[in-house]
Amino acid sequence: QVQLEESGGGLVQPGGSLRLSCAASGSIFSISTMGWYRQAPGKERELVARISSSGTTNYADVVKGRFTISRDDAKNTVYLQMNSLKPEDTAVYYCNLLHVRFTVVYDYWGQGTQVTVSS
Repeated sequence: QVQLEESGGGLVQPGGSLRLSCAASGSIFSISTMGWYRQAPGKERELVARISSSGTTNYADVVKGRFTISRDDAKNTVYLQMNSLKPEDTAVYYCNLLHVRFTVVYDYWGQGTQVTVSS
């Protein structure tokens, strides 16, 4: 079984930066796709960024150029560097691990970390 623990959230002023971390237990991290999602009050959860096991990344258009996702397989950790933060980035940010092995789907979520962008 996999457990994901997010950290690094907090209160930051517009234009500021935060770095989120997600540490994973288990042995399948290095072969998994890792993602960051977020959910704001009254809105559906949305994809922020993903990084594959080979290092391929993709981003939501609204964060492209401001956020960077990266992974450290030696530490079983995925990061989200968030720069030039805007109030509309305020949300609970969730870490996700996805791995498909034939018919077996591994899909795990962390508990989330709050990011608040406000002056």
